[in-house]
Order: sequence, then structure tokens, then C-alpha cells
Amino acid sequence: MTGSNATGLSAQAAEWRPAYAGVVNGRETHPWATGAQCLVEAATHPDVDIVVNAVVGAAGLDATLAALRAGKRVALANKETLVMAGPLVAEAAAAGGGELVPVDSEHSAVLQCVVSQGAAPSRLILTASGGPFRTWEHEAITNATVNQALNHPTWSMGAKISVDSATLANKALELIEAHFLFGLGYDVLEAVVHPQSIIHAFVEFPDGSVLAQVGFPSMEVPILYALTHPTRLADSGVRRFDPVAAGPLTFEPVRREAFRAFGLGIDAGRAGGTAPAVFNAANEVAVAAFLDGRITFGGIADVIDGVLARHAVEPVSSVETVRGADAKARRLAVEAIS
Repeated sequence: MTGSNATGLSAQAAEWRPAYAGVVNGRETHPWATGAQCLVEAATHPDVDIVVNAVVGAAGLDATLAALRAGKRVALANKETLVMAGPLVAEAAAAGGGELVPVDSEHSAVLQCVVSQGAAPSRLILTASGGPFRTWEHEAITNATVNQALNHPTWSMGAKISVDSATLANKALELIEAHFLFGLGYDVLEAVVHPQSIIHAFVEFPDGSVLAQVGFPSMEVPILYALTHPTRLADSGVRRFDPVAAGPLTFEPVRREAFRAFGLGIDAGRAGGTAPAVFNAANEVAVAAFLDGRITFGGIADVIDGVLARHAVEPVSSVETVRGADAKARRLAVEAIS
């Protein structure tokens, strides 16, 4: 784990007696593994069949690559891994025989539709709730407070991803991830605002048929499916779907002029190479600065835009190339904020 709740980890380890336990930012005096390397050690442990990578941000990259090279199934909730190093992830899976299964509700929805048809999709539409500022005017969004940004209307999430959902940077990251997961170009990858969060994705097939995966907002279903794919395990704990209770379902276009981070992310995806890694790094630094009160909500997109403008795109040829682009982007973002 990467958190700092050593007491909670100790209690869980005592109760369940796992073969391995580690905490990235723990002290050496703790009776378990510490340091960044413990993520890789856990992901490649011989007793492990499935690795659930829910580490936030770029820190999850090494564990994903190592697990795939070791032939593990990776249930990926760390979208930054694919955004930063999609080609390297594909190479690692091919070299080691590992398997990548998405945990994000939108990508899980796509996968479920694809598996049900046994055919490759020709177009994807991922849905977005629109976040807390869906109906706000542009100027009001620019000056939104941290508490307002964290007040997501649908999902209960951590601070960083809540802000990403408020800027719609998260939806851009998801489209970049979909590009690598399903091998589709950006011309056939779309996003639409769906405030009710009932439909998680639309999948179009070459014959023009469109399937959608439907359900009340819950991460229980995509997590369980990532663990059992391609089969399904009975689960009585999920809220049963009721179309009457779901009510009217509405859809709106993404307001790119109000949510600039979305367009910047898509442009980075189209540019390819190290551009998505730079977008991700600049966004991480900018979001942290916003949460600390050092920049405005509107300043997040300004920082990302400035960093991307100063970046020379390189091919993703190695982890070192990705890390170099990531590090430089973070330095430029810090400079822009300062």
C-alpha cells in the first residue's frame, strides 16, 4: 500500500496473515516491507495471481510493468500507467504473458459489451457525470473553491480524482486509456455528459449496432468483473437495477470551452509519444497546487497548457524516456506555479 495508516495495516495483517505486506512510505522499524520497491515485490510475488493496481498517479507504473512481465493478470485502476506508457505496457504483456483487465467503470462497460459480442468495436462513447460544475458558467468555474471541486454529485472518491472529474481531465485520461486498451484511434473515441451516471459506455460495432452497459453507480461490479473476467460470479450485494427508479436519462455535449483540461488531454493523446505522460504529470502537479490553495481552479488548465506548449514530443522507447518526460513536465509545472 502507499498510504500511511500503519495501524490499520498492522491490524489487517494480523487478522488475515497475508504472505506479504508492505507500505511504501513506512518506517524501516515496521515489521513489513517498506519503500517504493515493495509495490513491485507485491505485484510479482509467487503467491499472487491477480494484481489490483489502484495506486494513484505515476507511482503505479513500475508495478504494472513488473506484474505483466511476470505473467500476472493486472486489474488496472491506475489509468496513468497506460496514459504514460501504453506501448511499454503492451510490450510487457506480450513478453511475459500477462493480462490487462480494466477496473474503471467505463472501460469495464466496454469490455463487457465486447466480450458479449466476440467482435472488435468500431466506436466508443464514454460517459461522464459532468462533475459538480456541469451547469456553472465559465467564470464561476474558474474561481471554484477546493470544497466545491471535491463535492462530486455521483461518486465518492479521493481528492485528486475528484478534482480530475471536476476539470474533466479524468475523462481525457480515460479516452487515452481506451485508445490503448481497445486499439482505436481518437477519431472514433468520444465522451458525452450523462448526469445520471446510469449508462457507463456505448459501444458501436462495424454493422452499426450499439450496445450499452447499464447500472446504478457502483464500483463493486467492475471490480468483481475484473477479478472474474470472462466469467461472472454471483453477487447479491449489488443494488438491483430498476429502470423506473433510474428515471429519465439525459445526455449533453462536453463544454470544451469551460473544461479546457479535457481538450488539452485529447490533444496530448493525438500527439502521442511522451505528450500524454507530460499532460498527466502537469495535471498532477497543478491539482496538488490547487488543493494546497496555491493556484485557482482555472489555473489547473493554464499550467497544463503552458507545460505542453514547452514540450518536444518524443517516442515512448523506454521507461527512462517516460520518466524523463514526466520529471521535466513536473519541473516546468512547478516553475509555472511559482
